[in-house]
Amino acid sequence: MVFWEGYVSDEAMGTFAPIVVYWLYAGFYQLLPPLENFRLHTRKEEDEKNSVPLSAVVKGVLLQQLVQATVAQALFLLTSKANASGITIQPSIPVQIMQIVVAMFVMDSWQYFVHRYMHHNKFLYRHIHSQHHRLVVPYAIGALYNHPLEGLLLDTFGGAISFLVSGMTARTAVFFFCFAVIKTVDDHCGLWLPGNIFHIVFQNNSAYHDIHHQLQGLKYNYSQPFFPIWDKLLGTHMPYNLVKRPEGGFEARAMKD
Repeated sequence: MVFWEGYVSDEAMGTFAPIVVYWLYAGFYQLLPPLENFRLHTRKEEDEKNSVPLSAVVKGVLLQQLVQATVAQALFLLTSKANASGITIQPSIPVQIMQIVVAMFVMDSWQYFVHRYMHHNKFLYRHIHSQHHRLVVPYAIGALYNHPLEGLLLDTFGGAISFLVSGMTARTAVFFFCFAVIKTVDDHCGLWLPGNIFHIVFQNNSAYHDIHHQLQGLKYNYSQPFFPIWDKLLGTHMPYNLVKRPEGGFEARAMKD
């Protein structure tokens, strides 16, 4: 039993909970004090290098989430596993954990290869993917700031395929997609905070992804949102040193082979 049972359907939670979680978690980062001693870029760099205003970023994210919600609702309705009484039998906890692990691998694989192709295809990069890289200095609210077509191909389709291949129910999907959203936001937060569990558990973190947003790292560190497996297997992994800036904060410096 989950806390929303009897109040909201699993399908509705799977559709809207990730959106709510996105704005709560990204909003938390946005409302933090400057935290200059933990930033991966200075405020000056953010103002000078980013070429899109916050208002446009918010509108872009909301548009993508509208598309995601529409696709998610249709997907849940078409794949409903409810019996004649309208009840969905939930798998055991170990099975659900395995389904989430499978979904993580599928999402990583899909996003790696689509993301990489969008960088190597000059037309797609110039007209589609470059929109995301207008945020040279990433920040939390911009985690899902993409061209609408990229949002559909990379995130929405990636999520749908992960859901279908793993065979999870809508209830399991609530936890998986909320976790994926939190991880994605954290990867773009632009901060290196002490004790951050994502920095401890995952090699693919805010510093790792910051390298990708740097000019010399654009064709490296494509992996998102969970593990750097494909980068390491296919030679697109760029290691880095995390060094303290004299004026405060950190800098992720790429280490070219």
